[in-house]
Order: sequence, then C-alpha cells, then structure tokens
Amino acid sequence: MRTLLSGSAVAVLAVVATAGAAAAPAAEPAESAGPASAADGTLSGDVTSLGTPLQDVLLIGGTVAPGPGGEPAALWSASSGVPAHLNAVDPATGTAIGRFDLPGAGGSWAVDAGPDGEVYVGTYGDAGLYRWTAANGVEALGNPVAGETFVWDVSVAPDGRVYGGTSPGGKLFGFDPATGAFRDYGRLSDTHSYVRSVAVHGDSVFAGTENPGAVFQVDRATGATVALPPPDGIDLSTAWAYDVDVVGDHLYVRFGSASPSPLFVWDITAGTWVDRIDAAHGLEPSPADDEGRVHLIAGGELVRYDPRDGSVAATGMPVTGRVANTRGIGWAELGLPDYPGRSIVGLLWRGLMFRYNPATGAHSFVQTTIEGEPIDITALSEGPDGRIYAGGFLNGGFAAIDPDTGEREEFHTFSQSEAMTQHAGRLYIGAYPEARVYAYDPALPWHSPEYSPSPDPGVADNPRRLFDFAADRQIRPRALASAGNHLAVGTMPDLGELGGVFALYDAGTGELVHAERNLVTDESIVALTYRDGVVYGSTSIYGGQSATPPTQPEATVFAWSVADRELLWELPAAPGKPSIGALTFDADGRLWGISGDQLFAIDVATAQVVERVSLGSSTSSSGDLVFNPVDGHLYATPGNRRLVGIDPATLASTILHTGTVSHLAAHSSGDVYLSSGHELLRYTPRCTTTVTGTHRGALVAGSGTLCLTDARVLGSVTVGAGAGLRVSGGSVTGSITVRGASPVEIVGTTIRGSVTIDDSPAPAPVVSGTTITGSLSCSGNAEPPTDDGVANEVRGSRTGQCATL
Repeated sequence: MRTLLSGSAVAVLAVVATAGAAAAPAAEPAESAGPASAADGTLSGDVTSLGTPLQDVLLIGGTVAPGPGGEPAALWSASSGVPAHLNAVDPATGTAIGRFDLPGAGGSWAVDAGPDGEVYVGTYGDAGLYRWTAANGVEALGNPVAGETFVWDVSVAPDGRVYGGTSPGGKLFGFDPATGAFRDYGRLSDTHSYVRSVAVHGDSVFAGTENPGAVFQVDRATGATVALPPPDGIDLSTAWAYDVDVVGDHLYVRFGSASPSPLFVWDITAGTWVDRIDAAHGLEPSPADDEGRVHLIAGGELVRYDPRDGSVAATGMPVTGRVANTRGIGWAELGLPDYPGRSIVGLLWRGLMFRYNPATGAHSFVQTTIEGEPIDITALSEGPDGRIYAGGFLNGGFAAIDPDTGEREEFHTFSQSEAMTQHAGRLYIGAYPEARVYAYDPALPWHSPEYSPSPDPGVADNPRRLFDFAADRQIRPRALASAGNHLAVGTMPDLGELGGVFALYDAGTGELVHAERNLVTDESIVALTYRDGVVYGSTSIYGGQSATPPTQPEATVFAWSVADRELLWELPAAPGKPSIGALTFDADGRLWGISGDQLFAIDVATAQVVERVSLGSSTSSSGDLVFNPVDGHLYATPGNRRLVGIDPATLASTILHTGTVSHLAAHSSGDVYLSSGHELLRYTPRCTTTVTGTHRGALVAGSGTLCLTDARVLGSVTVGAGAGLRVSGGSVTGSITVRGASPVEIVGTTIRGSVTIDDSPAPAPVVSGTTITGSLSCSGNAEPPTDDGVANEVRGSRTGQCATL
C-alpha cells in the first residue's frame, strides 16, 4: 500500500522510501487538518497489445513431388505456426501454389510423398500424421502411437505404406493407407527415447536415435530388429543418428547434430560402411541422377557424391550460413534458358529456394512467396537504446520496438533466443543450441553471416558471437545478468546430461574469465541477478531436454562471490519445487524469487527466507518476475497464467491481466512488457497513489504516478523527473509544476494558480477542458502538449509550447 505522508503540509511520494510504511489512515472530513486522501495500495493500469513483433517463415520438413494442380514437380514443405501449414511452391518462379492448414499441429520435421502423389506430414505440437491428396485435401489420420507427443520423421515405401519415428517413447510406427490402421512396432531400444529419422528400403525400415547415436534395421513384416554396427572413427556418445536416408542401395546416415556433421554411407547389399563425407549439412541428399550420383550440401557448398567410387565433386554453388540444411531437395524441369533439362531444386529454412543445373552450372537463390507465421516470444529485454527487444522461438530472429512510437524493426536471420539483457552499452543474447552468447550493438548495422546464405562481404558481424559452451554439452544459455564489470551467464545442458555452466565474461577485455560446470550439482542455472559484488542464481533440477531424469529433489537459490570466485551459500527456497524461474531485488535489497504460484523473499545477509506469498494453488513451477523501480512494485506471471502486481512492503497483490503470459521486462519508463504467445503486451501503471476527497497542504511526487481523482487539493502540486501525474476533475488551490515527468494528464480540472510543464518525455502532455486562473507555460517537452480537442480556459498568459492551448 502506498501512503501519503502528512508531515506539516507536504506529502512526499517517493516509491523507494515507502516500503514498510504503515497503512494510510481513513479519510477525514472535508477541510480537516490532516490528509483526507485515499492512498490506495491496489495497482491500476492499462494493458495494451503491441501486436506481433516477430513473423517469419520456418520450414523444417520438405520433399519434391507433383504439385496440387497437377504440376510435374513442386517443392512441398511444412511451415511452423498456429496452425502449421503444408505449402507447395513452383520451383520455376518461387510462387506458392498451395497452402493447406494442418489443424492442431505446430510444425513438422517430417514430410514425404507417396507413389501416387499423396503427401504425408508427421507433426509436433499435437503429434499426428496427416495426408494430403488432390481429391480430399488434408486429412488428419490421428496420433500414430498413444502417449507420443512428437513425430520426428516419416518415410513412404514404394507400396504406399508409411513409417515414422516418435518421442518421448522412442517408438517406430507404420501406417497402412488401405486399411487406415496404425501399427506400433514398440520401443527400439531401452536406452533411447527418440526415433529421430527413418528410411525404407525393400522389406526393411532403418531408424536412427538420439545420442549415443544408433541405427536399427527393422523388418517391416515381423518387427524383428537388428542394430547396425557403428562406423569407425566417430564418438557416438554425443552424436545423434540425425538424418537417415536411402538412395538406391545405399543408406546415408549423418551422425551429429543440427550443425554440419560427418555423413556415413552404408552399402545395404554388402552390409558394411563404405564411405564418409565430412561437414555434411542435413536434412537429406537428393534422389539419384541418371548415373546414380546424389547431390547434398557439405562444407558450405552444394556437392555431387558418386557412391560407385566415393568421389565428391564441387558444383561451384555456395550455400553458406549456420543453417544451410535442405528442407526438401529433388529434381525438376524448370523451362528456363539457363536451366535446360532437369535441375536440382530445394528449400532452405526461411523459405528461400535454391536451384542448380548440372549441364550449365547455373545456380540461384529465389525468395519464395510462402506466407510467414507469427513467432512465439521467448525473451524480452530493454536494450541500451531504450527500445524493447523480443526474441523468437525456433524460427528465431528478434525485433526491436520503439516504446514511444511503436515502430518495429525486425531482424529475421537469427537463432532462437533463450535470454537477453543489456550490459556495457550492448544487448547480449543467449542463443539455442550450443549455449552461444552474442553481443549486439544497436548503433551499428545488423549483419549476421552465420544465419545468411549469402552474406555481404567485408561487413562486421553484428550480433557478434562471443563464446559458446558446446564443449560442455550445454544447449540453452537461459540466464544472463549484468554483474558489475562482468556479464554473468547460466546454462542448461543437452539431452542425456545434467548440470549447467556458470560463467563470467569481461566485456572490457573480451575474456571469459570464469566458467564452471555443476556449480550446483546436477542442476541447470535458469535465473541470475547481481548486487554488491555477489551474483545470485536459481536453478532447475532438469536439463535443457526434460527427457533426462533428474537426480536432485528440488531447485535451489545460490550466492556466488565475484571477488573470491566462490560459492557463498545454497538455499532450497521453494521446498519441493523443481524449478525457480526468476530472481529480482526490490528497493530494500531483499531477493525475491518465483516458482509457479509461490513467491518468496530472501534476506541475503542471513540466507534465510523472510517472506512467502501464495498467489494460487497450482503445482506448476513456471513463471517470471521483475521489479519495477519506477513504482516500487514486483510484477509476476505465476504459472504463466496471469499478470500480478505485488507491493513488496505490504505483500498486497493485484491481478492486472488474465490469460497466457510468460516473459516480462520492466522498462525504464515504468511500463512493464509481457509476452502472450506471439503477442507483445504492455502494462502501463496508472496510479501509484490516488488522492480523492480533500487534501490540505502541498503534494510532491518524486516517483510513481500521482493520481488526483475528483480531489480538492488545498496547496500546490509538484511532480519531478521519473514520476507521473494524472488529474481528473476536482480542483487545485495553488500551482501545478511538472518537470521531466511522464505521463502528464490534466483533464476537466479547475486550477487556482499557474501550470508549468517542462522537459517531459513522450508521450505528449495533455491539458484538456481545464480552467487555469494563472498562466500556462510549457517548454522543452519531447512532444508539444495537446488539448485533445477540448479547449481550456486560461486567464493568464499562455507561452512556449502551450501558447495555442
């Protein structure tokens, strides 16, 4: 609860000074000697939508097959979205010639075509198998295996039967289009949870798993399973059998990750590994040409591989950037002058199409017209330029939004963001996978060669990649915090691993000065904050892939000394909770944390929990938490189901918005930004303190927003920089002086004195329908004050920016 401190004749509204203040006395009769004002501790404000800051194309699975209108060839692909869509593109023009909803699905790695031109899609979000035919459009065939949540790959046999792999049960399934029946082949391995990739050859299905990468040969009729021997010269402990494909009588298996990895060739007839191609990109090689050769991307170039002699020939077509994986690759006749006969065609992740003609060597990239989809927000932060930055899920990219104008700048070619924070004049970004950390300078041009298939030569990287923790088997840099002279980093590990890395980066020297795994045994670091030479962190008992069983019973909060480079203490602050998702300090130096509906405060001097606030009864441990120094309140998203404001002094809470909400960022303006899926919302606090009735004496606001609602103020009103003023109705017997404050609204009020409004940041101050006995003076405001179309009566002079009001 925020109180008005009566003193003699002045009430000082300084948010940071009111923590621990007593509740306000009841309102006194009019014209009493004391403050007859209501100091209402209940927050109020407006939640407005800023729309969808990130929208782009993300293609993962694809194939080349006849088009939806009978075209000889089209590039088919699934684009992620809500819902996902199956798209068809004309390879000669890049024009989208088909777009079909996949109801309930979020996206797909798994697209393949059958012998009669039907297209099958296995999905995630809502695990399912879909079939498109020219006669019936898209049909939802159902979840192939009950309890499975993700279909990773599908492969259609020449007889039309479909095979696919799932997680988290590591199942192989079959589908018979003649009967509409699914077959569950069961779990291929007791130690694997993913069937990541599949391919059919004759009577067999080949299926690849997560690390340690293994390939199984499964008899289609009997289900009998045999593991292929591992190839020589590779450590499979950290490698997935990421891509499994059959072309002719050869099996191609890429062992590694989403990054370029070695591709091994298995002679199916001979039953032996016969070749290796280094630095191969996914997701598949092309069908064979007339001589049995296949095309694929390796070492940043489209190459041609001949399985007869193991030769690899360059094509002269560069395909650069981190994500140069084919999203469907095949052959098409383009009917273009430089592309006689058949050409290799394919898609890349952002909807970019590539094509190459073996006869002429002609090659090109063409941007297709596949529609972009909204991207869920995964990280929010104010940047060093005052804009709000939003990072995106899976599709990646991030956007900058001007808080005053709403103008958006969107950067498409970038990775999924796990965390963002500003430090030393830069925006630092934690990116998935490999727990990579980047620095972005908003004053310099955006340029990311790592994510562009055709980067501009000679332009400096921005964002600039600083370091990663791939060697430590980390994938998510979930926590970033400005820590004095350092950037503090906390990470989550890859599948099959537990224990995050805690690190310090010196931005001045460009050195990673400390990196330590398992600072808290077998726990990931998911939140960090800093105060007085100590970094405070919170953990999750899970790794970056929840399929890895935890070994610890509950999450902890810890303190770590920067000077001494040592752990000071650990505390299980949320008993029984597996994760403590966010930490922040209030103005009094108490450390607050959140786990689901449970909020707690720690006295860091004693390492003891001193407050607990229950915001509900959910068993969830998700939620975000920030402290807003402008109004002195905590803002939380308990269970990611609502926005709640909490007064840390009184522990009073107010529900400000209901619905799905997740990430939070407190802006220096006093606004709080939050994400709801792909939508960016802004909460603007209206009133930190509300005065009604009669108040005798002057009012001074040094922070927060002072609201006078039909109040009778017998004294002057002074509002300084960092505070705000809203006056509606009533009267002020004295002057109103505003310097550097925002927002400023004076509407329908009688002021028996002068009004001065200087140096206010945007938005424009409002003086509307108001009677002013004295003068009205305005100068230096970022935007000229406005009367919103309702004239004022000013009996004194009108000067400066208010000369026409």
